[in-house]
Amino acid sequence: MSAHDTGRFAAAIASENARGFTAVIPDIKCVSPKEGDLLRGRDAVAAAKQLVLFGAPVLSVVTERERFGGSPELLRSVVDAAGVPVLRKDFIISEDMLEETLELGAAAVLLICAIMENATLSRLYEKSLSIGLEPFVEVCSAQEMAQAKALGARLIGVNNRNIVALELDEGGPSRTAGLSSLVPDGAILVSESGILTTQDAKMAADSGANAILVGTALWQADDMQAAYRSLRVSY
Repeated sequence: MSAHDTGRFAAAIASENARGFTAVIPDIKCVSPKEGDLLRGRDAVAAAKQLVLFGAPVLSVVTERERFGGSPELLRSVVDAAGVPVLRKDFIISEDMLEETLELGAAAVLLICAIMENATLSRLYEKSLSIGLEPFVEVCSAQEMAQAKALGARLIGVNNRNIVALELDEGGPSRTAGLSSLVPDGAILVSESGILTTQDAKMAADSGANAILVGTALWQADDMQAAYRSLRVSY
């Protein structure tokens, strides 16, 4: 896939691949249902700016408030401060939420196969495209990958953990490896969650992932910059 065939978010990933690296997408997430408070007194927007300085080509922001401690306001602040394309991560289930996402300045929006009927997924996918948002379709099974393919999805994430159970399980990049052969030709593949080490990042990259989405491993690291660099593996 060439950068000319994509939106800003996917194009930034493709540019990182062209430089020889699997893109690392830092996940700006305040709370983990499994690990608890991730910020530990830090400012999420300041950290986002630092991650861009470390080399992050794009960012992800979790806006779900009740269980993940996010907010639409956090997304707006990160978009305004970071200067790179941003993905909104939330349980998006309505066209109104898509309109809000666009107004907040996000470049891409997460659409999770596991939380909606196929007809709703298709409607939200087409609505995203029509208003200029890049739909980031999240799958966790062969059946959901088939749904993404039927949509014509160009940006696909494999969630290595069970989002319906709030990612409390121990999944890792082996799920990405198991589904990578089913990815539609030309689509950008992102391995999400459960990537904690350089070895995990390499497994995802070796299975064909164009990018890895990482939150907890960065937030819990003693040195976030060193952690980021350790996960930026060859593509």
